Amino acid sequence: SPPPTFADVSFDTYIPDPAEPTQSAAVDICRQFCAQAVERRAGKKKLFGRHEVLPGVGIYLDGGFGVGKTHLLASSYYRLPEPKAFATFGELTQLASVFGFVECIELLADYVVVCIDEFELDDPGNTTLISRLLSQIVERGVSVAATSNTLPEQLGEGRFAAQDFLREINTLAGIF
Repeated sequence: SPPPTFADVSFDTYIPDPAEPTQSAAVDICRQFCAQAVERRAGKKKLFGRHEVLPGVGIYLDGGFGVGKTHLLASSYYRLPEPKAFATFGELTQLASVFGFVECIELLADYVVVCIDEFELDDPGNTTLISRLLSQIVERGVSVAATSNTLPEQLGEGRFAAQDFLREINTLAGIF
């Protein structure tokens, strides 16, 4: 669940800065993301009433400290139906370490959304792990929302040899 500070937030309680039009746009995009996540999880009807799972969608909210990224992430979380998860990037990598990679995928495979606060590629191991994990769950219809203080094209920069992990970074970029 989101931290207690964000227990009562919603899209309606987010107050965008009028001088920053991207903040108003982010609210609209988050609302669209929620609608798409529900549609994707429901799947597409096939013959004989069966459903085809559609890949999940992704959204990446970046910006400086205090602009409301976590507020919008928590608002998305509250808007979406169960099952769902909200975790920091560190908590998600720990989850995969504790339960194991395959078990973590199985645990999250039926979720509508996984919300990741403070997304950051901080080392090669986490980059590879998260790239594979998110790819697998998105294929199974789970949508992913993330916040970060880092612009997408700068993930991993200055922390490790990010250029050696461009395939993984590009895979993540493709999700968002």
